[in-house]
Formats: sequence, structure tokens, C-alpha cells
Amino acid sequence: MSELNIGLIGSGSISESHLQAYRANPRAKLLAICDINEERARNMAGKYDIPHVYTDYRDLLANSDVQAVSICTWNNSHAVISIDALEAGKQVLCEKPLCITVDEALQMQQAVERTGNLLQVGYVRRHASNIAVLKKFIDAGDLGGIYFAKASLIRRLGNPGGWFADKARSGGGPLIDIGVHVIDLCWYLMGRPKVKSVSGNIYAKLGNRSNIENYAFYQAADYDASFNTVEDMANALIRFENGASLMVDVSFSLHAKQNSALVNIYGDKGGAEIEPALSIVTERHNTILNIDPQITSPGFDFQGGFQNEIDHFVASCLDGIPPISPVEDGVEMIKILNAIYESAAEGREIHF
Repeated sequence: MSELNIGLIGSGSISESHLQAYRANPRAKLLAICDINEERARNMAGKYDIPHVYTDYRDLLANSDVQAVSICTWNNSHAVISIDALEAGKQVLCEKPLCITVDEALQMQQAVERTGNLLQVGYVRRHASNIAVLKKFIDAGDLGGIYFAKASLIRRLGNPGGWFADKARSGGGPLIDIGVHVIDLCWYLMGRPKVKSVSGNIYAKLGNRSNIENYAFYQAADYDASFNTVEDMANALIRFENGASLMVDVSFSLHAKQNSALVNIYGDKGGAEIEPALSIVTERHNTILNIDPQITSPGFDFQGGFQNEIDHFVASCLDGIPPISPVEDGVEMIKILNAIYESAAEGREIHF
């Protein structure tokens, strides 16, 4: 195959990042789109010149010309749609998180193994250009063995509401929505070590704070100021079998002075600050050096990351390149996220 026919399922806000990236890839052709909201699907189809429009994803999967799909739906539908797509012979790019429960994750992994088809998890931060640069330093041993990482994504006011605020559809709040990104990124850069234990805390003290005036923030298309069933913030300590550890805290709502992002990793030969911009710390000739790589996007370039992710997916489908975010990694991340929620609910450390 020299061209990959793409179907997109779920035409909400994140779908535009997929659609833009597919349109920019000369080996991808947008063939079909599906959404339960027909008007929204048709609007997207018109904008991106997509010939086939569906309101039932099963009808899209029945289109034999569709070879691969991007799944951009509510989290609680990722598993069933992905499994059905794999069974229908499609290659799958599933937005993060992989799903909600460990049982679902294992069923998805089994479907990949049973069908022999591809499932790439949408861990877009793995595909950022600054991460590609850092990974070369890590793989060359310049940072040594990485034994500690810490990640923080704090929104002072940023509960999107709508399905994001509905635990039944989302599976949770900031932990499963934005925490998954930085936990996965640190775990990936640490060499994907096996988890030993998790201790987590979940707080629901502030709600969505819809009373706040004069401060704009992103709101989902189905935003409802009166409804919220997810946590405000979460923090966790994750220990690994190799002795390494990861500390993380994330929030949708917190009495913080400003939004902030921090992702750092530390090895026995050097360290790296990833957010807000890539900087590497090491030693030479008994002197500490701060190294600022000269790259176009030292921080996370949102659409650039999606372009790299989509390009990698297309190459995996057409050229057989192994995905850097396979289903197995998605399963491990769901185990970690569920353990954090379980630890918080039961007030104890969870051991694997």
C-alpha cells in the first residue's frame, strides 16, 4: 500500500488535531468520519473534504475501503470501539487513556494478539520533538540510570465540564485526563520499569467552581455548570521494582497562583527538565553544566506532537514500523491509574 484510507470516530475537539495531521500527511487519505451528532460530523466532513459520514461507528467499520481508524470518543467507549475495529480488520490509533478499567485493557490487548492488527495508544507527548532529542541522550547513557522523576500539571481553574466532568464517561478527572500524559512520559523515559507499589490521594474539595467570574477557561461542547462527579486534583508516589520512583500531582482546580507545568527526570550521570522547556544537566571536568539544546520547539508543541504521532501511525500501518506506544504500554498505564484511584479510596498503598 502506498496510501492509507482513514476513518475517524468521534469528531469532538481533539479530532481536529488528528484531522489536521492526516491532511498534512501525503500517504494518508481521509475517507470517513463518524459522530453520534450528525451535524457536527457533517461540518467536519465538509471542512476536511471527507466523502463518507456516519452516525454509527459500526457502519463506518463495515466500509471495506477504510483501512485504519482514529478513535476520539469518550473514554468509556474506547475499549468496545477499538475491539470492534480490530475484529473488523482495521488498524487502530486510540486516544489516551486506552480505556477505563484493567479488564477492558486486557481485553483490548487480547484483541490485538488475536487479530494480529495494530493498536497504537495516543500518548502524544512521547512523539514531541524535544522528547526525541532527549531520548537520544538517554539511550546513549548520558544521563546514566534514571532513578527519580517528578511531574506536575496544575490548572488553577480548568475543569472542562461536560463529559470530562462525568466520571461514568471519563473514568475520572485530572488524573486520567492530563495526569496520564505526564505519568506515561516519565515512565517511558525511565525505561518502562515494572511497578512495585502505588500510594495515591484524590481530592474533591472545590468542584468545577462555576461561580468564578472574569476568568476564561476551556469548556467542553456539552458543558453543564451544575454537573461534576470527578476529582479536583490527585497526587501519587509510584515505586518501581528497580528502586526508581515517580512523584506526580495534577489538578483541574486548585487555589494556585497560576497554572504550571513541570516534568523532570534524574539519573546518576545527569538530569533533564522537560517542562516548560528541555534543559539537560550534567557534569564535565568537575563542573556542573546546564545544557540548553538548540531546537525549534524546546517545549511541548501541541500540533507538532500530533503530526509526529499521526506520521508514526501511518508509517507503522504502511511500513510495518513497530509503534513506540503499543497496547501493552496502555495496559500498564491503566493498571497504574486504577491503583492510584484504589489507593486513595482505601487509604493504603497498593502493591503489585
